[in-house]
Amino acid sequence: MTTDRLLLIIEDDAAFARTLGRSFERRGYDVVLAASLDQAAILLQHQSPRYAVVDLKLNGSTSGLACVQMLNKHDPAMLIVVLTGFASINTAVEAIKLGAVQYLAKPSNTDDIEAAFGHIAGSREIELTNRSTSIKTLEWERIHETLAATNFNISETARRLGMHRRTLARKLEKQRVK
Repeated sequence: MTTDRLLLIIEDDAAFARTLGRSFERRGYDVVLAASLDQAAILLQHQSPRYAVVDLKLNGSTSGLACVQMLNKHDPAMLIVVLTGFASINTAVEAIKLGAVQYLAKPSNTDDIEAAFGHIAGSREIELTNRSTSIKTLEWERIHETLAATNFNISETARRLGMHRRTLARKLEKQRVK
């Protein structure tokens, strides 16, 4: 597969990766999925994507930044966008230094990501958005961050968040993506 619209998505959340992939396929992209740095390296042996979307926090000890570095080394012209639910200035700067063209905080939709592919050089005229985050989104991000910190131990996460384990389990059930 050597197409000008080949997109590599490196995301360990299989449901999110499939959803994002389908959305880009509807826009005319050919999409390949990888859940880890190793899977992405194997794909790069046979394919040369023009675009890549990389999750910053992958399962295990691998950072998405290592993926960005590998992708940039493979093809410096590849347009790489980093997505994260744990945005920070330090990781944003590091991602750009390693070769990403943009760094977006989740939730970002397909429009945001596609626009980021086209935004290669900096611009002083960029419009500042005042898109506020809802309380539910902030709550979910905090729950997910704490879950990740406890290796997805629900009891420990509930204790750290100061809520009953069953309450946390109900919230997690409502957020499940199928």
